[in-house]
Amino acid sequence: MLAYVIRRIWQMIPTLAGVVLLIFFLFNAVGGDPALVLAGKITNQEQIENIRKQLGVDQPYPVQLGYFGFEIATGFTCTYKSFTDPDRAKAKGEGKAAECQSVRSWATNEEVPKILITRIVPTLTIMVPVLLLETIIGVLLAIGVAYVRGTLTDRMIMMVCTVAMSISFLVYIIVAQYYFGFKWGIFPVQGWTDNFWKNLTTYAPLPIMLAVFVGLAPALRLYRSFFLDEINHDYVRTARAKGLSEKTVMLKHVLRNAMIPILTNIGIALPGIFVGSFLLETFFSIPGLGREILVAVNRSDFPVIKAATVYLAMVTMIINLGVDVMYKAVDPRVSFK
Repeated sequence: MLAYVIRRIWQMIPTLAGVVLLIFFLFNAVGGDPALVLAGKITNQEQIENIRKQLGVDQPYPVQLGYFGFEIATGFTCTYKSFTDPDRAKAKGEGKAAECQSVRSWATNEEVPKILITRIVPTLTIMVPVLLLETIIGVLLAIGVAYVRGTLTDRMIMMVCTVAMSISFLVYIIVAQYYFGFKWGIFPVQGWTDNFWKNLTTYAPLPIMLAVFVGLAPALRLYRSFFLDEINHDYVRTARAKGLSEKTVMLKHVLRNAMIPILTNIGIALPGIFVGSFLLETFFSIPGLGREILVAVNRSDFPVIKAATVYLAMVTMIINLGVDVMYKAVDPRVSFK
């Protein structure tokens, strides 16, 4: 297994390089001139040229790509990026090294690594309980529905799931905020503090409850199909022929074999918890990463958008590796090649 993990980590390097190249060329192709974005209402051409030199975007693409790679690897950006910047020649003549500082947001001048670290905590406070509850409740309900497959209960639950999936998440948020927050006063309508436990016990329950409720319907339908698929296999018929009870067959045999596609689905959903739900974070005033990325897109804050994109790509690759390793733990027949 160790050799497999090392090989997969080694394979991440060219994959990440491809992601960095794609981000770099996409931002240069459709992102517009960063100097004009940063200049805002400044129309003085000389000032715009100075901004362009400071950002290093007057350099050839290979040089800009090198700067971008350096910023990703270190989280720092250096002054005098442009080789034609007279200040660079002057500093070099005086024997001064280029000054480096953390990559900063164009909109708030806040350090980008600090933005990611501080925003990820509120996001995980909401999304980790959502994923855990949604998975546990979804699996338990799905195996129960599969157990009573073909009955009126099964059909009624599937019908409720279909109706629940047909309603927009936005409608759930607005209705829940009105009744649970405004009218009945059970939960605060919105808010967030610096205290983790107060957030988890006071401000997080309503958005968590909403996200679990909305995510449960598709999860239940999907997991039910996994269990029904396993029920028709020969090993299940053999287990029943041995005289095992239906409960034992479902929990001991079917559940274990259905865990592979369930793990795959969890692996697909896991990267999403690190960027959060921008709808929840926006409507409940949660200062999470999803809302920060949305604000950064509206402000054309390229450093934050690029950092979040690379960060999400790295998280996705690490999660995929973790899920592949989990396959072996769940099913010993899986071999690493």
